[in-house]
Amino acid sequence: MAEVRLEHIYKTYKGGVEAVKDLNLTIRNGEFLALLGPSGCGKTSTLRMIVGLEQITAGDLYIGDRRMNDLEPSERNAALAFESYALYPPLTVHDNIAFCLRARQMDPGEIKRRVLEVADMLEIRDILGRKPAELGGGQKQRISLARALVRDPDAFLMDEPLSHLDAAQRAHMRVELKRLHARTGRTTVLVTHDQLEAVAMAERVAVMNFGVLQQVGTFDEIYNHPANEFVAGFIGEPPMNFLECEPTSQDGQTALRATDGSFSVTLPGELRARVEGQKAGRLKLGIRPIDMIAAPKANGNGVVEIAGNVYTYESLGEEGQLAARIGSNEVIVVTSPDVTFERSQPVWLQLRTHRIHLFHGDTGVAL
Repeated sequence: MAEVRLEHIYKTYKGGVEAVKDLNLTIRNGEFLALLGPSGCGKTSTLRMIVGLEQITAGDLYIGDRRMNDLEPSERNAALAFESYALYPPLTVHDNIAFCLRARQMDPGEIKRRVLEVADMLEIRDILGRKPAELGGGQKQRISLARALVRDPDAFLMDEPLSHLDAAQRAHMRVELKRLHARTGRTTVLVTHDQLEAVAMAERVAVMNFGVLQQVGTFDEIYNHPANEFVAGFIGEPPMNFLECEPTSQDGQTALRATDGSFSVTLPGELRARVEGQKAGRLKLGIRPIDMIAAPKANGNGVVEIAGNVYTYESLGEEGQLAARIGSNEVIVVTSPDVTFERSQPVWLQLRTHRIHLFHGDTGVAL
């Protein structure tokens, strides 16, 4: 096990495409960290630079106390489980797992011991004599993981390891990978675009977009205190609603008025102070679907609520999802499963004020 440290890392491909820009990230010794972001955000490039499959354009990479920039992949003791499994079809499961150890000319007795140990760990001992073509996706994924783990690496890296599995297999493998990390205690990095995978397995999440690290923290920290509009919209399902507003004065107090004039809301003291402190001309009010309450009529008890019209309503069994029009905006609201709404009917949306997020209209940075 070892700490992985990336200091001012850049990756620029031919044609001047910047995949990673000034990345500073420390993955603690024994930690399980998820690199999360949309396709093309630079997370796989980061993983491949750690393992040595991509050359670092600028910056410094350390695993433990050793600088890795100029070392070959075989010298880094970092193992990568590929998204595509990358198994050798002519070889048995045993020989696929043992391949890298034989390449190192390791003692046959030690090879056998390591293969059996990791096979027991991943519960694949009963298929060691079979070939990849005879196996299902979940079994192939375990073999790919076993082939990486058998090297006894300081850092264990996984590139979207569950993307080829069906829903039931993904749910099962999430539990298995979490259990595996608890058992081995290895420094582990998971690359994924699926926030459910990141939440289920990782201790901390690093969110990337357009090659730039946006925020690092536990899922609760990122979910409840997003650093900017991108993180707020990317984390959470359904995603956060955003309403464009501008500060105004209402009854002598600072309020927010929709830029299309569809609503105006007063703010509680803390949020009002943030708006007055920023002096921004445009703002975005962010509110998660679960932090809104839909009602067929106004409450009238001083709660913050906005008038709208039902666009669609979906009953999903354990909850409902209401899409409503507010002026030129569309918002999603998670509702109780025992209420229904009809298309185009008026609806009042109550906002839990302590769950409102505010973002600068030009930069997207959280207030």
